[in-house]
Amino acid sequence: MDDKSTLLNQLRIDRGSEPVRSGKGWIWAASLAALLVAAIAAWAWTRPATVPVHIAVAQALAGDGAAAAGSILDASGYVVARRQATVASKITAKMIELDIEEGDHVKADQIIARLDDTNVRAALNQASAQLDYAKAGLAETQVNLANAQRDYERQKSLLQGHFVSQATVDNAQTALDALRAQLATQRSNVEVVARGLNVAQRNLDDTIVRAPFAGVVTVKAAQPGEMVSPISAGGGFTRTGIGTIVDMDSLEIQVDVNENFINRVQPAQQVSAKLNAYPDWQIPAHVIAVIPTADRSKGTVTVRIALDQKDARILPEMGVRVSFLADASQSRSGKPAAGVSLPSNAVQGSGTSGAVFVVHEDTVERRAVRLGASSSASVTVLSGLTAGERVAVADFTQLKDGAKIRIEQ
Repeated sequence: MDDKSTLLNQLRIDRGSEPVRSGKGWIWAASLAALLVAAIAAWAWTRPATVPVHIAVAQALAGDGAAAAGSILDASGYVVARRQATVASKITAKMIELDIEEGDHVKADQIIARLDDTNVRAALNQASAQLDYAKAGLAETQVNLANAQRDYERQKSLLQGHFVSQATVDNAQTALDALRAQLATQRSNVEVVARGLNVAQRNLDDTIVRAPFAGVVTVKAAQPGEMVSPISAGGGFTRTGIGTIVDMDSLEIQVDVNENFINRVQPAQQVSAKLNAYPDWQIPAHVIAVIPTADRSKGTVTVRIALDQKDARILPEMGVRVSFLADASQSRSGKPAAGVSLPSNAVQGSGTSGAVFVVHEDTVERRAVRLGASSSASVTVLSGLTAGERVAVADFTQLKDGAKIRIEQ
């Protein structure tokens, strides 16, 4: 029995020998984890953020020793016709025929419309009849004058033979002089009536409207049956124009150049033009003249530019952008055009001063620059930047001097 009791006591587990566990260990572990998370969050919050940017490279306006001239100024304007006319009638009448449509090509003196000529033709017939009547009266007076001349000669011969008195001769003289005066009056009357007939003939000719020069019809402003007049009349129901004709050979470009840069434009200067409708088509052109006056409200000067290439795609009132080119001889001599070109969204500021952010590896440097001519797509930097330098294109509100950047393709 004692041996069995001894064996059972050896197999019994002594609960009093186990260490007593405490809840403080779990608290310390949780605190340590919270501190670790806070440290990571603080590091993420305080570490310098990187700004995503794109890269733009400053391009020289003309390469060193380049054979081609570079652009020194950009401007926008419109294609205008130097020679165009809104054709109108010279008299007030109803139009009975119109022979033009938009897009028609017409020649000089070509008939484009006819007006109602019934009243004018009646006036012409009346003037012709009056002229015939005046000529008949003139012929009658000439006959009477010839008869009075013979009577006067006869009375003079009878006076020498003392067959008639001096009074009879004087009466014959008076009758002769009266007929001579009447003849002069009727000759003047015939001339007046002839002038009236000429006016009536002119009015009849004016019922036919002709094209003043060769060109293309761009506007058809009236219809057969409407009243047309050279002046406004009839309470607004009378047309003052029949149609508009444009001489397409007279097309040119007119642009407004900021007066601060007008010194870069010279007569006969070469220009490259691009129509808004055909942006990939470069049209050679040259400066005709700089209009010698400035627009006070806009601060611009108008420049006339001739198109060296004629094409049916060039139409009046089309929008166009032009680039005034530097003198090619200066480019060949090794003197590049002043300044570099950047996209407009890479430059902060406007007018003559601005700033750019030059990229240095993973940081940017804010640099003040002097600006020149600008357009919607590009801007010329005259000083402060050299060709080949990289400039950041990003949200300028996130950029500052020394900011960390992340270059994106």
